[in-house]
Amino acid sequence: MTSPEPDPPTKVAPAVAEAAVLRLLSEAGVGKTVSPTDVARALTASPDWHLMMPLVRRAAIKLALAGQIVITRKGKPVDPNDFKGVYRLGLPPQAL
Repeated sequence: MTSPEPDPPTKVAPAVAEAAVLRLLSEAGVGKTVSPTDVARALTASPDWHLMMPLVRRAAIKLALAGQIVITRKGKPVDPNDFKGVYRLGLPPQAL
């Protein structure tokens, strides 16, 4: 007998995703960044965590536009309205 498959990720409120981003950044410490995949995995125990990635991206954009976080690519801040590829999330310099 095999164990049942974990439930796929359930609907997560945007505010929960935003809180997860801020919590992980707080835990990471000063000057550190976190991967959006870490945030997605923090939102669900399901192996389908990748389904959370669009939600995490939207949360990151909202927080960046509000000045609460910075989205970086290759270590440099990017425009939250116009970025592609692999990115990381960090606290803005004034928050350090």
